[in-house]
Amino acid sequence: MSAPDQDKQRDREIAANEAERQAASAVRVSSWAIGLAVVIGVVVVAIVWAWLKR
Repeated sequence: MSAPDQDKQRDREIAANEAERQAASAVRVSSWAIGLAVVIGVVVVAIVWAWLKR
């Protein structure tokens, strides 16, 4: 395998690894966003329920 071919293969491996890292990061961010939305939803429901029961 020549040097340019080795460089291309190395670049492909680097790109694949970076794509994998980005996917894992996106899942982590999505999990935080869903959790935050649930917490905000619970707070809003509690406020509305308390307002209606006064």
